This record gives sequence, C-alpha cells and structure tokens, in this order.
Amino acid sequence: MNTGKPPISIVLPIYNEEKNIPVLYERLHKVLSANFQDYEVVFINDGSSDNTLTFLKSICEKDKHFKYISFSRNFGHQTALLAGLHHAKGDAVLSMDSDLQDPPELIPVMYNKLKEGYDMVYAKRAERKGETFFKKFTAKIFYRLLKSLSNIDIPLDTGDFRIMSRKMLNAFNSMKERNLYIRGQMAWLGFRTTYILYDRDPRYSGETKYTLKKMIKLAINGITGFSSFPLQIASFFGMMFSMVAFLFMLKIIYSKIFEPENLVSGWASIMVSVMFIGGVQLLCIGIIGEYINKIINEVKERPFYIIDETNIQ
Repeated sequence: MNTGKPPISIVLPIYNEEKNIPVLYERLHKVLSANFQDYEVVFINDGSSDNTLTFLKSICEKDKHFKYISFSRNFGHQTALLAGLHHAKGDAVLSMDSDLQDPPELIPVMYNKLKEGYDMVYAKRAERKGETFFKKFTAKIFYRLLKSLSNIDIPLDTGDFRIMSRKMLNAFNSMKERNLYIRGQMAWLGFRTTYILYDRDPRYSGETKYTLKKMIKLAINGITGFSSFPLQIASFFGMMFSMVAFLFMLKIIYSKIFEPENLVSGWASIMVSVMFIGGVQLLCIGIIGEYINKIINEVKERPFYIIDETNIQ
C-alpha cells in the first residue's frame, strides 16, 4: 500500500460484532481488491465488550489495507462514525454499518456514481428486510415528521450508508457540534447529491445495537438540531392559554357586575383547570430544558471521543 491518499476509504463503526467480522472482512476484501488498486478500511471499535477488538487486530495484522481505532468506552454509533470520518484519508469516503445490512457489493456502484460529478451519493432503502413492523413504521413516521418540521431537505428512508467526496468531507469535519445527527448535518451542507435504491438485508448475526432508547435519543437530536418547532409549540401554548385566561377574566368581571346570582364557586373545575394548565407549563419547560441541555453540552467543549489505541499512523 502506498503512502499517498487511497482513492477510497471505508468507515465502519462497530460494537460487539465478533460473529459478523469474519464474513464482513471476506466480503469487503473480495469487493475492494477486485475494484480498487488501493483502498483503506477504518474500523471504529466503540467500546465493545466481546472479542471484537481481538478480531480487528488480527485482520489489521494480516491485511495492511485495514485500520482500527478503539475507544476507551462506548461513546455511541454517531460518535464512532464521526471518528472514522475524522481519520479517513481517501479521496472518497464511504460510511456503512458493520452488521452486513448494508451490502459491501454496492461500494463500486456508489463510487462510480460519485465519479459522475456528485459530492455525495446515499443509499435509499427500497425495502428493509428482517426488521419488525414497529421499527419500520416508527422510522417511516419519524423521517417524514422531521422533513416536515425542518427547513433542511433531509432525505427520506436513508441511514448512514453513503459515499462523499473529499471536498464534502472536509466541510463536514469543520462542523464542531456535539449533539450529533450526521444525516441531517450532511443534508445541511448542500453540495450536489444523488442516491441509489437498494434492498437492505437483515442482520447477518446478532441483534440490533440500536435499542428503543437510542432511537429516541437520535430522534430528539434530529428534531431539536434541525427544527425550532418544539419551541414554537411552547410559545403557541403560552399565547393560547394567556388568551383563554384573559377571556375567562372578562367573563368573571361581567358576571360579577351583571349576574352576581350566577357566580358559584366550584372546587372541581378550578382544580382541573389548574392541573391542566400546570401540565402544559411543565411540558413547555421540558422542551426549553432540552434545548438548554444541548447548549450546556456544546459549551463544555469536551473531546468528542477518547481513543484508547489505534494502528493509524
């Protein structure tokens, strides 16, 4: 492998995938060696607790095209992906999942499409094999909700399977935000973009590492990072109930003056009103708190991740 920039780098975040690694390596090696004279594959071990790191080291020792970065702990998929994009050296950089749901055989297709003059080519899922109805349904709803709330044209039904030019990657790497939603950040950059359709395969082995909690966190990052609509909801509720309270006050004044006999004190109605308005206030405070929390995380300026070991020079 020469010391210059390879024409393509492949970035793969990986977490507890020891059963997938041998097959993943064989498929990557077969595709890349047949289509590229030179290439680079960067694995990011996101604090795996199984034998993932041992397998990665073994691959990197026998094949110098393969590199690894190992975190000091689990920092999360988006952060692992960010680290790979920071360290990739290729003129074109492709990111994909390591569970074989994103087929390595599409790498040459996406690379050739990029060379038609695009800065990014993303893979759009025509079908999601092996996934539950709940996950398909919630993903479909979320992507469409985010698209309707955001003023950025974030592609529908896509993940992190994409290839980009060095120019676009350099622009992305200049972004310093810590509340990551990389799909949205890529869309925010602009540049000339297109897509290919593909059927996403089921996982080769194991279970998804994206739990419901992690999906909710990613969804919140996406919505709060690319839309001010939640804050606008809080403002809307505030104005609406201020108007209702003002009208109710006018009614009380009118009844006090002209219909004093109709004034009846009602404990139940008062309690329901207070609890309802209090609940709305707490909701609004929670929304504002979510944005404030993100501001705090940005101001701390902690490192995005800590590298425990790597073979990247």
